[in-house]
Amino acid sequence: MDAIKVETLIKVQQLRDQFDNLEKHTQWGIDFVEKYTKFVKERSEIELNYARQIRNLSKKYQPKKKEEDENKYTWCRAFYSTLNELNDYAGQHEVIAENMTSHIIADLTRYAQEVKTERKSHFHDGRKAQQQVEASWKQLESCKRKFERDCKEADRAQQYFEKMDADINVTKADVEKARQQAQMRHQMASDSKNEYSSYLQKFNQEQNEHYYTIIPNIFQKIQAMEEKRIERMGESLKTFAEVDRQILPIIGKCLDGMTQVAESIEPKNDSSQVIESYKSGFEPPGDVEFEDYGQAMKRTVSETSLNNSRSDNKAERSSKGKSKTLWPFIKKNKGSNPEDFSHLPPEQRRKKLQAKIDDINKDIQKEMDQRDALTKMKEVYIKNPQMGDPNSVDPRLGEIANNIEKLQVEAQKFEGWLAEVEGRMPVKSDPPRRTSVLYETQNSTPPTTNNNNCAQDRESSPDGSYTEEQSSEVQSKVQPETAESGDEFDDPDEEMLPTIGTCKALYPFEGHNEGTIAVTEGELLYVIEEDKGDGWTRVRRNEEEEGYVPTSYVEVFLDSNAKELFSWTRVYLSEDS
Repeated sequence: MDAIKVETLIKVQQLRDQFDNLEKHTQWGIDFVEKYTKFVKERSEIELNYARQIRNLSKKYQPKKKEEDENKYTWCRAFYSTLNELNDYAGQHEVIAENMTSHIIADLTRYAQEVKTERKSHFHDGRKAQQQVEASWKQLESCKRKFERDCKEADRAQQYFEKMDADINVTKADVEKARQQAQMRHQMASDSKNEYSSYLQKFNQEQNEHYYTIIPNIFQKIQAMEEKRIERMGESLKTFAEVDRQILPIIGKCLDGMTQVAESIEPKNDSSQVIESYKSGFEPPGDVEFEDYGQAMKRTVSETSLNNSRSDNKAERSSKGKSKTLWPFIKKNKGSNPEDFSHLPPEQRRKKLQAKIDDINKDIQKEMDQRDALTKMKEVYIKNPQMGDPNSVDPRLGEIANNIEKLQVEAQKFEGWLAEVEGRMPVKSDPPRRTSVLYETQNSTPPTTNNNNCAQDRESSPDGSYTEEQSSEVQSKVQPETAESGDEFDDPDEEMLPTIGTCKALYPFEGHNEGTIAVTEGELLYVIEEDKGDGWTRVRRNEEEEGYVPTSYVEVFLDSNAKELFSWTRVYLSEDS
């Protein structure tokens, strides 16, 4: 303890002349604390602004309602998950700003006020002690000057007495008077000496106490205050780093989440989604047949027959002139889309109709839930009339019943369109009843009319329906033959057509319409007539069951001989026509 006291006394001795400098230094330390507090405050504002900008950016690129279909793609979901992670990332920067405000800014602001008050108290005590020492010093100087002045006066009085006593011309009374005056001055000098000695002792004691007790205590308090300020600065700097360190694990999780969703992207799955979303359901069109308009030039005919043939060819060209529009090149209607989505390809139309039906069913369920709730409320009112009038619920129940009825009618309408699409059946007419080209060739029955109307005059519309486009002349030629020959399917004596291959059903087909046959998925059937371009293939299950099925519903495997025979038959028919 003695060594510490001696060391402290040495420090005090070294600093006793630097009291003003210490005052300036401690003020600079407090200013530095306030400066650091301002720095942390600005950093906190930067974090808040950054978090706000990140949140706004994430919100700006969030999917809109019209873009909800994008969620079925993995790369879109990964991006939106990244936006959510980025939102959490922004939240951590808000945590940084909040912790800096509560743990650093508020704490240092409060501490700066406290240290200002403490510093003011310490230096006030120091200045007061200095003033007391200075006042004692002035009093000591005053006693010293008085003692010096009294001593000089006593010496002059003694010299005057001695001069008067040596002068024989001076009376004895004057000498006595001079002697008394000298004694009085000596007494005054002696009193001043005693006073000066006493005050000097007092001053030395006060000065010793000032420099060895009061000032050291004040300096120790100032030193402790300064060391505490420096320690608090160190703690604040550490907290400044710890605030960032605390959120690093969460930020790391956000970044890991971004990495995981990026790695979850499946390009093949996304491409399959695109195919599933935009597949039309159309079958690729068959080869376009060559139409030979030079046959009339090879015939030797009379003027009358030439004119007749010209009129016949003109009528035939007018019928064939209605060329089919291939489905990939069908122009979309730029106006309002029809309610039944008939402007879309079959597969797209089916999806839209199914989605519409699902929405209507949801609305129906909501209305039913409201109806049930109101019904229960009415029952409660009936049991407890004081709670309400049961009749007040009836208007709302009637309104809900009307809404349910309208929605059910709407659902039935769309379900009818959906059944039409899923059946792939013609809307305006029954499926065509066609005579097999192979059957005609094998029986050597020359065609009396142009049967290319099935391949050329039948046109496939984008909504999957089919329309008949025949000229009046061709119809007039076909009708007599039909009347004579009768219905192919109704004639029990008709010879059975040979098979030209096999097919496998890819999808189930109910076949409600006349001329069609129902098949199940995976069923194997015989092909007796190939698709002529109208989307229908004639198949046979056994000797008693045969009919048409949609070509897109089956996978056809034609025999090689059948293909060759079918090609030669088409050439024969073309030359004969």
